[in-house]
Amino acid sequence: MSSEEAEMVRIPHRAVVFVGDGRKALFLRNEGDERFPNLKMEAVFERENPSAHSHGSDRPGRVGKGSHSGQRSAVEITDWHELEEERFARQVAAAAERLLRSEHATSLIVVAPPRTLAELRSAFHDDVRRRVVAELDKDLTKHPVGDIEKHLRDAA
Repeated sequence: MSSEEAEMVRIPHRAVVFVGDGRKALFLRNEGDERFPNLKMEAVFERENPSAHSHGSDRPGRVGKGSHSGQRSAVEITDWHELEEERFARQVAAAAERLLRSEHATSLIVVAPPRTLAELRSAFHDDVRRRVVAELDKDLTKHPVGDIEKHLRDAA
């Protein structure tokens, strides 16, 4: 990547910019051009996802090791919060596919924390993966659109 390319994320005209984490996803459309992006909100998805301890029981279950040994061990607690984030990633990946196909967009920029990026990579349809032109591992879901534009312009 040249030093000029490293200075900013190029957002082609009409490209879709996905900004998300495990709870919220924004789909933005660049109505500007690569030099002067003008992101407009297309869709917002938000999921209530309380912390893991409020999802399940307060104590792990127990399993006996043998019928006569009397040994028992704890069962690992299911991380409901993590499962919900993975489910949300699959849902927004499907929404990205629908949006890209309905709008005939050729480019997708993905902005998400590293863990969400990984979940999205595995959840995206092959056709969506081919349209990803840039990824940025940041959590910008709580930022206004103007700040998101600035972060993308200043991304190194």
